[in-house]
Amino acid sequence: MKIAARAGIRFAAVIGAYLLLSGGGLSLEVLGAVIEAAWIQGLAFAILGLGLDLAFRTDRALWRYVSIVDIGPIVRTSVLSAFVFLAFNFFLERGASLPRAALLILPVLDIVMTLALVLARRIAHDREALKSLIPFLGKQDERTPLVLVGGMDRADTFLRELSRSHDDYRPAGIVTDAAGAAARELRGVKVLSGVGAAADMLEDYAARALEPAIVFLDDSITPADFGVERLGQLRSRGVKLLRTPSLVEVGGAGDEHSMREFKLEELLARPPVRLDDAPLRALVAGRRVLVTGAGGSIGSEICRQVASLGCGHLAMLDNSEFGLFRIDQEIGDRWPTLSRHEYLHDVRNRTLLNSCFEEVRPDVVFHAAALKHVPLMERHPCESVLTNVVGTWNVAEAANAAGVKHMVFISTDKAVDPPNVMGATKRLAEAVVRAQQTSAGDTRFSVVRFGNVLGSAGSVVPTFRAQIERGGPVTVTHPDIERYFMTIPEAVQLVLHATAHSARQPDGPLGVFVLDMGKPVKIMDLARQLIELSGKTPGRDIEIEVTGLRPGEKLFEELVDSSEVSEMCGQSLMCVTDRIQGVRMTEHTVHKLEKVARSGDAAETRALIFEILAKVRAVSSDEMSGSILPMRRA
Repeated sequence: MKIAARAGIRFAAVIGAYLLLSGGGLSLEVLGAVIEAAWIQGLAFAILGLGLDLAFRTDRALWRYVSIVDIGPIVRTSVLSAFVFLAFNFFLERGASLPRAALLILPVLDIVMTLALVLARRIAHDREALKSLIPFLGKQDERTPLVLVGGMDRADTFLRELSRSHDDYRPAGIVTDAAGAAARELRGVKVLSGVGAAADMLEDYAARALEPAIVFLDDSITPADFGVERLGQLRSRGVKLLRTPSLVEVGGAGDEHSMREFKLEELLARPPVRLDDAPLRALVAGRRVLVTGAGGSIGSEICRQVASLGCGHLAMLDNSEFGLFRIDQEIGDRWPTLSRHEYLHDVRNRTLLNSCFEEVRPDVVFHAAALKHVPLMERHPCESVLTNVVGTWNVAEAANAAGVKHMVFISTDKAVDPPNVMGATKRLAEAVVRAQQTSAGDTRFSVVRFGNVLGSAGSVVPTFRAQIERGGPVTVTHPDIERYFMTIPEAVQLVLHATAHSARQPDGPLGVFVLDMGKPVKIMDLARQLIELSGKTPGRDIEIEVTGLRPGEKLFEELVDSSEVSEMCGQSLMCVTDRIQGVRMTEHTVHKLEKVARSGDAAETRALIFEILAKVRAVSSDEMSGSILPMRRA
């Protein structure tokens, strides 16, 4: 249809050129005479142009999405068609039937009429362009006002996509940090400078009951630049805080320009660390990957990021039916062509685990399955041993037997100088992995340790949010308690980078990789920020109540144990090694722990955990008295 339309335009261009040069005015008689005199030249010009369009494939351009880049070939073929046509005309009949002035008029008419048709096609699918041309037509725009925050290039791309989408938003302003851009317009949208101007505009819309929204397009300006109190005020007045997905969330299968609301934990997070994706793709692309604990917060995010990096096959293992079903459905929806399989297994079951590894034959294993709730594990030490220690031994043994190239164990900062059962069993699990590295087998083992993850299962944020929704009080165990925090996607990206770093050094010493968590955050401050983000005032609308430390809870978490030394080994990555070599975890030790744990004797199991831990850490048992007060940072 596009080629036929251009052929018709070329025919009309010849007739138009004759008509302009005839000097006889515009009437039906003159038009008929011109057509009778020039129809052969018009048909010849149309056929010639048709051939050049097919030769240069100008029909491939989508007129609905046409840009300046697409106009170039259109202009080129128009000029070339006119030149060749006129050259043949002069060669055959010395231009006897064609006025010489047509040499200039013909390509101009062809280009103008073609571009007019292309522009009309483009405007038909661009609501903002149509509105700017015909502002008085149609009813009042009742779509939600949307303020864009980000760089000018990203804003321009987003506005183009928004104008062609069916989203119920209309652009109301652009906030940017670009110098000299303020007080100007981009695609008819006013450009503002600074978060203060944006907040004023949003509050003005909210005051008129228009329920505006703001979307953050990139990290040039983040929600943190608005301040927690201001964000809370905006949210309380009905302003939606939106964001576009990251590259990890898009994963090559989603809509890069779709928007979703910020989660509370994302508004609390520090600015994310920017890391290069190339080492991650080299680690995962085309490989067979198995994730234990795939239905959990960390495990499911590992599955998403591994799928987005183009793994060859993804095996997901978990003993939670609902968690496994949910992540399997999500991976299937977002990456429908990805080879995958789910396994409803428990890492405690050696037989099922070994059969799974033999079937999958993975290249890389991420072991995220764990029990991690500190107070709950204090009451159930037997279960903590069976999952965290015995389960890790089973996975490591299966990985070695199946010839896995790399196994990664996800640990926690609670394994550092642990006074509680959960941290102690995770530290013993680290020792299990270190022991496997020195045993027979070609598998490379890594341990990655990080702190609390905002929004994960068991995180304090969902608890605080539920308490705020009930009207309070928000409960904090101690006014001075601190924790390290990062978001789930950022934590998993750093886990993958640590794995890639370890894979590049197959002969290097086995150590623990510790993620740079930034500065620790006071839980009391976190509670206040969450209350303010909910549009309320701490102490007036919502009370904060101190309840006292729970069993096994520390005041301060640390990332490096007193028996370890650390050094930076990459971006936001520390390598930790033992300062004092303790007793090595053996199969006999693990079986002894398992036997006591399966007996159900909680007291004996707890005592044995800390007895073995003291030997592994090469510190005296007096230091492992089980006190809930941690070692403070020097």
